[in-house]
Amino acid sequence: MKRTHLSMAIGLVMGLSCLVTAHADDAPQSSTTPATTAKTSDAKQLEGIKVTARKREETLQDVPIAVSAFTAQTLFNQNVQNLADLQGKVPSLQIYAARGSNTTLTAYIRGVGQADPTWGFDPAVGIYLDDVYMARPQGTVLDVFDTNRIEVLRGPQGSLYGKNTIGGAIKYVSNPLPTQTTGSVEGTVGTHGEKDIKASLGGATSDGVWRGRIAYASEHNDGFGEDLLTGSRNGNKNSNAARASLGFFPSSDFNAQLSFDGLRDNSNPRGAKMLTPNSFDPGYAPLSSDYDTRSGMAQLNNTTLWGTALTLNWIVSQDWTLKSITAFRGSSTDTNIDFDTLPEQIADVNAVYKDHQFTQELQANYDNGGAVHGVFGLFYFDGTAKGYIHNIFLGSPPYYPLYSQYGGTGGSIGTKSYAGYGDFTWDINPQWSLDLGLRYTSEKKSAVIQNYGYSDATFTTPISTLADFSGSHTSHNVSPKLSLDYALTDQVKLYASYSQGFHSGGYNIRANCAAIPESCRPIEDEKVTSYELGSKMSFLDDTLMLNTAFFHNIYSNIQLSVFTSYTLPNGTQGFFGDFTNAGKGHIDGWEEEFAWTPVENWTFSGNWAYLHTKYTDFESAGVNIADSQRFTNAPKWSGGLNLEHTIPLDNGGSVSGRINYTYQTSVYPETTLSPLIMQPSYGLWNAGIVWRIDQPWTLSLQGSNLANKSYRTTGYNIAALGIVTGFYGAPRMVTLTAKYTF
Repeated sequence: MKRTHLSMAIGLVMGLSCLVTAHADDAPQSSTTPATTAKTSDAKQLEGIKVTARKREETLQDVPIAVSAFTAQTLFNQNVQNLADLQGKVPSLQIYAARGSNTTLTAYIRGVGQADPTWGFDPAVGIYLDDVYMARPQGTVLDVFDTNRIEVLRGPQGSLYGKNTIGGAIKYVSNPLPTQTTGSVEGTVGTHGEKDIKASLGGATSDGVWRGRIAYASEHNDGFGEDLLTGSRNGNKNSNAARASLGFFPSSDFNAQLSFDGLRDNSNPRGAKMLTPNSFDPGYAPLSSDYDTRSGMAQLNNTTLWGTALTLNWIVSQDWTLKSITAFRGSSTDTNIDFDTLPEQIADVNAVYKDHQFTQELQANYDNGGAVHGVFGLFYFDGTAKGYIHNIFLGSPPYYPLYSQYGGTGGSIGTKSYAGYGDFTWDINPQWSLDLGLRYTSEKKSAVIQNYGYSDATFTTPISTLADFSGSHTSHNVSPKLSLDYALTDQVKLYASYSQGFHSGGYNIRANCAAIPESCRPIEDEKVTSYELGSKMSFLDDTLMLNTAFFHNIYSNIQLSVFTSYTLPNGTQGFFGDFTNAGKGHIDGWEEEFAWTPVENWTFSGNWAYLHTKYTDFESAGVNIADSQRFTNAPKWSGGLNLEHTIPLDNGGSVSGRINYTYQTSVYPETTLSPLIMQPSYGLWNAGIVWRIDQPWTLSLQGSNLANKSYRTTGYNIAALGIVTGFYGAPRMVTLTAKYTF
């Protein structure tokens, strides 16, 4: 680690802590009434957060799993505008917008994830919007608005959440329907032309039987770079999102809630930086800007996301509660990807993705106040994801037309999945409890793969068949969980757990049977077996919270998206995006989260994670090359520190300020392990001031990446076409927000 940066952060925080302690010791002492004393004690105590990580409401410190939770107030104070802003705030989480997009999500937890957003491959970190599973990554960099909380579950969640959660799960929970009129309006302006509006309004009939809520977010900026050929902006944010809910509450025992949500993202693609001159067009030197390009492609990166869900809650008796969640979701994306970033057509790609899904989940929660409590459930998923990708390689002189290649990828993947699960806790005695979970999943994926070579850029006349077949792949999986929990005291809880999860296989939608026959075979499920020891501890009258997790994960049949090269008949190099089961590996880790309120109105909090990842088997051309391979998106060390101070005002308002530093060691964001794309160790400084003027009005001044650090999140390394590019995180951003709540 860069000792100067880390030492600066620790020194600043510890120095301020000492100043606070000294100030508190020197402050004049006065007598207080019992009411005042109680109020002071409460102000020093850390907030208890309710979560539903185990599909039943529990206090965060009582849940024997590794989970991070953020309330709406914490999200606002820490300037979390979308899910990608959780980077550095959750141990072992790597999360960012995928390559050139603004709203397609890449997420890794504990070194497990999936970076390929095309329709043939599923994410390995599950995203849930109000308990509805979102199967595709497009549009899932969800804007934070009208949010109750966000939960991040770390490690495989196979027993309760099922397939495609072997890395973990992220739960986005909207505000509940109100029983009286409430709402808020906030406007934001900032650097790089930032202009955002968020609003919400909720209410109910006088008897509370009918309740409703609507919320809207419109976010815009000018982007951070420019296409120097056309003058258009790269990555200029232009997104609008909305949610609406209507609830029927005829009694205290039953309610029905119908919700709708939608997103329209018309942002331009984010510009990639060319890191080395392209050997096919060496006249262009890399630009100094991380965000400028010289692209010959039209700026196109449109995503539409929509969903509707009907949730029924029924308290059958004092012991049983039933819940039904019925949901339809869909999305479509049309995007241009200029891999080379140059005027010439070295690698220009247009991709169109479409998907729709239907899910049905039934839950039965049991709790009679006795020693046994838990949940049973059934889950059904029926979805189809499809699209086409048009590739133009070497489509400009001097390579046109002799060496030009025009390839098309098309087809669909249909998925039907059935699952049943149960998770129950047995409180053996006041100190010991045993948690048992089990989920059975049966899934069938049906694929149609149609990949052709075409005569020209119209993509109308096929001249070669790369792949034209259909197939199906069936998975049967049992994912168990066993957890033994021990309460050493009311404030110190220890747990040991064993769990499994699986990430479903399928087919490579870019398969090239003619060049690499193996690419047309089914991809096997990948699995994670996890052993974890952890603790949830509170000390000093709940003013100090410390949560620890040690884990050992065995990762098998690892699915990787790679670029595979081959030689064409004319002697030139061809390539395609291959997808394969690489082999086996293990991931060992240590995670810490803490929060400390040493004196009233001061909070020092943070997290850190250590990951040791290693391939034990990585087959390439029949040779085990595990020793030369590395896990992607898995920094050895990562974490963040946060110091916050609140000054109460006489009118009931307050002024709070925070300073935050996040850090991570070097990381490989893509599977070629290019040293040019590898991001070395770096840290980011962030700060904010929130002034709650009175009950309705709040002003917030926020700054992120204040040192204007240049850092890569991902990139492309396509050796066959001389392409080495990197996508960079946002530069320094400063925003001012005014919020009115009623």
